[in-house]
Amino acid sequence: MSESDLLAIPEQMQNPFKFKFRTIVFVAEKAKGRLAGFAILMHSIEPSFCFLDFISVNPREGSGGVGGALYERVRSEAQSLKTLGVFMECLPDDHVFCKDKTLIRQNAARLRFYEKFGVYPIVNTAYEKPIKEADLCPPNLLYDSLGRSRALGKKEAKKIVRAVLERRYGDLCPPGYIEMVVNSFKDDPVRLRRPRYVKVDASPPTPRDIPEDMLIALTVTDCHRIHHVRRRGYVESPARIQPILEGIQKTGLFRQLPVRHYSDRHIRAIHDPEFVDYLSRVCARIAPDESVYPYVFPLRNQTRKPLDLPIRAGYYCLDTFTPISRNAFDSAKRAVDCALSAAEALLQNHRLAYALIRPPGHHAEKRAFGGFCYFNSAAVATELLSRHGKVAVLDIDYHHGNGTQTIFYDRSDVLTVSLHGHPRFAYPYFTGFADETGNGPGEGFNWNLPLKEKLDGKEYRAALKQALSRIMEFAPVYLVVALGLDTAKADPTGTWSLTRGDFEANGEMIGGLRLPTLAVQEGGYRVRNLGANAQGFFSGLWRATFGDDKKIFSPNRKQGL
Repeated sequence: MSESDLLAIPEQMQNPFKFKFRTIVFVAEKAKGRLAGFAILMHSIEPSFCFLDFISVNPREGSGGVGGALYERVRSEAQSLKTLGVFMECLPDDHVFCKDKTLIRQNAARLRFYEKFGVYPIVNTAYEKPIKEADLCPPNLLYDSLGRSRALGKKEAKKIVRAVLERRYGDLCPPGYIEMVVNSFKDDPVRLRRPRYVKVDASPPTPRDIPEDMLIALTVTDCHRIHHVRRRGYVESPARIQPILEGIQKTGLFRQLPVRHYSDRHIRAIHDPEFVDYLSRVCARIAPDESVYPYVFPLRNQTRKPLDLPIRAGYYCLDTFTPISRNAFDSAKRAVDCALSAAEALLQNHRLAYALIRPPGHHAEKRAFGGFCYFNSAAVATELLSRHGKVAVLDIDYHHGNGTQTIFYDRSDVLTVSLHGHPRFAYPYFTGFADETGNGPGEGFNWNLPLKEKLDGKEYRAALKQALSRIMEFAPVYLVVALGLDTAKADPTGTWSLTRGDFEANGEMIGGLRLPTLAVQEGGYRVRNLGANAQGFFSGLWRATFGDDKKIFSPNRKQGL
């Protein structure tokens, strides 16, 4: 690969509109991150096809099936994108077109490799005709049908060949040459060369399982049960987690990862260290099976903190119904570990990740807990991801994410968008208004959509469409979704009526952004339908992220309305 082509890769990946291809890079690694091979796949939406621009194996690492694994992964991606197939170039294995015997042997080995996958050169066209008569070894155009039974039509092929020559080689191919090649496609359907190296009855391999990096990375907080407040009517209970886990595991779309331990510095980067220290000390002093509820709040004098730590709870709390217990600190910190582990999966090779946590976090502000939330796990994960590019936070919990708003209110590198019940009737009552748009450098980077008290799925998607349009305008590198399932019908803390089908449609709309996305669990308290609604959401999210291009979000599409 030339140095200029190598240096162009980042811009190709970041600016698909300029190059008229979405560039996807696959990397094969061995132990300790040693590069074993890579492939560059270029995806076109219209016409719908993929062009394999490059595939290479590091000879120092030995092949060991790396090339085959890479190409199988390329095929999986092209299949998930519902394309007409994969096209690529390969130099000829025929002495008529190439006089170098060594090069012919190398080309024959490459074509033999592709024939194993049912990939053959297109024949009876002028694609092999060199631009200049002196040029040697002009390439064949190969076609992988991805197991499709229908042959490639002439009209489809001409559109694709024109796109390849104009977009990939426009600086080399004169317009007259492109027209000549395109018009040379006469066969309908196009003709493929008969196999030379593999028996005709050999069937091309098709991936049976979802590739690892297309699975949703799942982290589950492993000590949430220690935070159990046994009080009648306390809805934030351990019973919430298992039905969600059972519901999503039925999809076969998840890969559970271990939860790492992280230092407190990640929490202290988001929350006031004094608040973190207080929560740690007061929880350690509370007797097992006891809970402390704040009941005195410093409206008149915020400068004098009570010496008694349990009484001081009101200094750091938003409400009277979020208790402090012996294990509140440990369970909240482990929830943060869970969210950070899922965020790290995005920074590795996953496009989707889900942190299934409790207690939730989006009501926790810089120096205050409340709304069943102690530390803002989604905000801590957002802070980590923001070191690698702009992040948008989309809060789709029934209640306004006041904590996330206040934490990022002065920043322009993080866009916070929240759809929620209007604060005139929904917790936390004092925030979530439409005129709260950010402060200083953050002006314009906080966007609230307070919604009416009675709302169905169709009305919700109309608001979600507005939110996603704002996120598209921001053009983030990562998306963090504060996933509340309390927008569901009959949730004890909400007033809306979303069904499983609505959650699936919402997931499709969000997945249509095609962004690396981390979902962090927030509310959702009707245990009976948690599993089905979570299953619907992630099924829609995954399908739109990896599936039909028609699911790509566009503000001009009706998006299921």
